[in-house]
Amino acid sequence: MTELPDIEVYLDALRKRTHGKTLERTQILNPFVLRSVIPPVQALEGQAVQGLRRVGKRVVFEFREELFLVFHLMIAGRFHWLDRTKKTHPRGALVVLDFETGKLVLTEAGTKRRASLHVVQGEHALNRLDAGGRDVLAMDFPTFKAQLQRENHTLKRALTDPRLFSGIGNAYSDEILHAAKLSPISLTRDLSAEQMMSLLTAIQKTLANWTQRLLNEAGEGFPQHVTAFREGMAVHGCFGKPCPVCAAPVQRIVYSENETNYCARCQTGGKILADRALSRLLKKSWPRNIDDL
Repeated sequence: MTELPDIEVYLDALRKRTHGKTLERTQILNPFVLRSVIPPVQALEGQAVQGLRRVGKRVVFEFREELFLVFHLMIAGRFHWLDRTKKTHPRGALVVLDFETGKLVLTEAGTKRRASLHVVQGEHALNRLDAGGRDVLAMDFPTFKAQLQRENHTLKRALTDPRLFSGIGNAYSDEILHAAKLSPISLTRDLSAEQMMSLLTAIQKTLANWTQRLLNEAGEGFPQHVTAFREGMAVHGCFGKPCPVCAAPVQRIVYSENETNYCARCQTGGKILADRALSRLLKKSWPRNIDDL
């Protein structure tokens, strides 16, 4: 899932290229990507972009009369910026927006069509697309504590719940929990005030630092190679590699299409968390502690 730092970098690049510029033509190359009917997407043609913003993990283009063009990239959706003279589109192209300054193309890898495009009118309609998660970068401690303990879930689940927190997904939740030295399966209502403050600090620092890092990498160019697995991440996507803090091998829990990466020595007191598939397979041979490896 494209997360807050990547969305902010996309927004920075799009503002430079489309703010105040006219959307001349819209092309929907795959009908499944368009999830709304009224207003029609053609209603935006001939209008200038008045602003861009982030709503959760969505990229929102603002037009006059409170018309909004809303993209959700999901897991495999990516933006590309092409020259106006470019005749061909990248593989997997779903949407093409022709601006006076260039072409914005939405692509999606794979065969599952999860990326979406909505056209809505009015702030109330836009708000209905928002899951309601709070902006973690502007959150004070009392608000964060109330959100975190609203329900009793594991930290991993709570951080990635869009109803609680805005913009955090699988990748950066791993990095945040490693920075806070907290187990992904700790329950939200079991945390001390000190642990919650450490978690809030880790959230804000991790997201801000990665956003700035990605902005620096993109420079004046359009973001390329947007991925959940970044060189320089401490644990996410680093299974088996040494933890940058203690050098213990990074562990993982695999479930469905996702995985949780963590350092047993830094985050769980040395305990290796049970992987639903492998721990059942190995049974008594499953190592209980990082030192058993």
